[in-house]
Amino acid sequence: MPINLITGGAGFIGSHLIDKLLESGEKVICLDNLFTGRLKNINCWMDNKNFDFIEHDVVSPINLNVDKIWHLACQASPVHYQFNPIKTMKTSFMGTFNMLGLAKKQGAKILFASTSEVYGDPEIHPQPESYKGSVNTLGVRSCYDEGKRIAETLCSDYKRVHNVEAKIVRIFNTYGPRMSVNDGRVISNFIVQALKEKSITIYGNGNQTRSFCYVDDLVDGLMLAMNTSYENPINLGYPEEFTINNLAEIIRTRINPSLKVVYKKLPEDDPFQRKPVIEKANNILNWYPKIDLEYGLDLTIDYFVKELNLKL
Repeated sequence: MPINLITGGAGFIGSHLIDKLLESGEKVICLDNLFTGRLKNINCWMDNKNFDFIEHDVVSPINLNVDKIWHLACQASPVHYQFNPIKTMKTSFMGTFNMLGLAKKQGAKILFASTSEVYGDPEIHPQPESYKGSVNTLGVRSCYDEGKRIAETLCSDYKRVHNVEAKIVRIFNTYGPRMSVNDGRVISNFIVQALKEKSITIYGNGNQTRSFCYVDDLVDGLMLAMNTSYENPINLGYPEEFTINNLAEIIRTRINPSLKVVYKKLPEDDPFQRKPVIEKANNILNWYPKIDLEYGLDLTIDYFVKELNLKL
């Protein structure tokens, strides 16, 4: 039975991946420093004989006997990764360096969770994997954007130099249960504001676009990517885009149509458009997201109602 190591496993996406792997009977080691990860996301597995939790920061090396490494560890929302940008860069570079070194030593496969942020504020739309990006190396978001880009380079060099089997998945906006209340990303922000009967805050004019993939669909894509022989970067995301104004209206209608919407200044380097080309995921992985935004939002709203101890 293969042993899976999931870095960042107590986080939003990582904990859902743990669910799927354990439910399929595989062994899982969760590695997390609990900076943004939460034990409550994985508490249900603590007594499972196939599960181990290790509190550890990937910036420091660790030696474990593993067959597959799912490297998800990194602060992913602007609120968190801008809190300590130097730490964010260290996590992306040193964390990935250490996990690639472990993969080399153990002869393990590794999947690196990259991001659509490697495309920056894109000059072409939608974004295929061949697009090299338009990233400001000096901006407040660059600690995350450039951190992920250099981590992709590390993966590529470990493949070339050490023949490590490394997969690179570029994750577009993902949402669903277990997002943190203070996550700082648009869907959680809007839902929490609406449930607390506060005005919904939109940054900029709201005409910027995003695509939103439900977490279950994303995890299915990650598992397919790990098990394929394809090793070039591959986009995973929902191939439809919505304006932020559209999103606010959908959530407002579902929770409280009387809520006001307020507009504030757009943060620095916030991309105007974001939508994946997923032909590679379709053709190579036979993957296509199944859960549409409105149904996924219903599931996510239900989660936050329980998380905030509220009633609708």
